[in-house]
Amino acid sequence: MKKLIGLASLGTAGAAAVFAMSLNAAPVAAQEATLYKNPQCGCCESYADYLRENGFTVEVKPTHDLVQISRDAGIPDDFQGCHTTFLGDYVVSGHVPIDVVNKLLDERPDLAGLTLPGMPLGSPGMG
Repeated sequence: MKKLIGLASLGTAGAAAVFAMSLNAAPVAAQEATLYKNPQCGCCESYADYLRENGFTVEVKPTHDLVQISRDAGIPDDFQGCHTTFLGDYVVSGHVPIDVVNKLLDERPDLAGLTLPGMPLGSPGMG
């Protein structure tokens, strides 16, 4: 069973959770991201644009298997966001603010990644 660690409030984005597992993460090359999303989801496209505006190269991969992709990445069902983004050895699920993503990539903690479940109003990409 994976250990979950809750984070404090992320402003208007609401509560986030970090799921931890033992990883030896390698440095992320050139801020490259692969974002998996439901083909009909527009807010996920907005989040991809948000990442691009903040210096990331983003490849968007529409899929009808997002739940399984998230499960395979170790994200419990209750913590899945509306899209799943892979950044090197890390996974970011949902509309996680860029300052939190950058902190993850800068500090390289021994975590699998970050998640902001659901589609919280006011979070990046949600208008």
